[in-house]
Amino acid sequence: MADVAKLAGVSHQTVSRVLNGAPHVRSQTRERVLAAIRELDYRPNSAARALVTRRSQTLGVVSFDSTLYGPASMLDGIERAARSAGYFVSVTSLRSLDGRSVQEAVDRLRDQGVDGVVVIAPQTSAVSAVGRLSTSVPVVAVGSGDQTRVPMVSVGNRAGAQTATRHLLDLGHRTVHHLAGPANWLESQDREQGWRQTLQAAGAPVPAVERGDWSARSGYQAGLRIAEQAAVTAVFCANDHMALGLLRALHEAGRPVPDDISVTGFDDIPEAAYFIPPLTTVRQDFPELGRRALELLVEQLENQPTPHTQLHLTPEIVLRRSVGPAKRP
Repeated sequence: MADVAKLAGVSHQTVSRVLNGAPHVRSQTRERVLAAIRELDYRPNSAARALVTRRSQTLGVVSFDSTLYGPASMLDGIERAARSAGYFVSVTSLRSLDGRSVQEAVDRLRDQGVDGVVVIAPQTSAVSAVGRLSTSVPVVAVGSGDQTRVPMVSVGNRAGAQTATRHLLDLGHRTVHHLAGPANWLESQDREQGWRQTLQAAGAPVPAVERGDWSARSGYQAGLRIAEQAAVTAVFCANDHMALGLLRALHEAGRPVPDDISVTGFDDIPEAAYFIPPLTTVRQDFPELGRRALELLVEQLENQPTPHTQLHLTPEIVLRRSVGPAKRP
């Protein structure tokens, strides 16, 4: 740092303020310091900084072994938000989210000196585990409903399901069938509840639920059964991948979408706009989810009170060509 200060013609305190993003530095001075940093290829010593500040500027993330779009996008959003906030991220991925595994993962991250931990907790077992965590570092949960004792941020899954179901009813469909996700996933439970509540409020029949495992394959298998039911005119799928499988099954059965059956999904994966037909779905803002989770964690690190904070981000429906008015008898 002394070499940078000498080359830029400033004090080492000014160099420190530039490195830490302090606002009260003249733009010309900042540019001189940054030019000196580039010329000298200077890299701050994070270990030395940690000794002084007692902060590692590293946050831990507990995730699980999944290639599903939702959890993977949550992880990406958290990492991007952390980088923007000046933090590094250390990720530990688990195959199961039981209490012991989650506690061991948090302990490993603490051994690395992380300042705080984000837990991606989409399953009921994970929520229970987060509620029982024993740790001295701040913890924020992501995607875990509203049953945790720690600050949490999630998407309004119930509200998104209500919007999708209400849209189909408004198009004249007598009722809406539901292709749900796994029963032990909180997103699946909330989306099913939102669908059911909307039908009940409208006085519409509540059909039996078809259930998949989030995969296109399970959507296809459920779609073969749905295609045999002539009375079905609308289906709300709990995620876009299952909707993709459903579309394939309906196409093979000769039941055109949306002329014969309307289909909606949830997530708005990047491919949803390129399905045949393009899929109407409920969009989640995963980058915003990560940013808000990091905000909650940083607030705790700065000793700002956030007891039992619950943040629910409102999703929005994206209208495409996979839905239409109910067919006339």
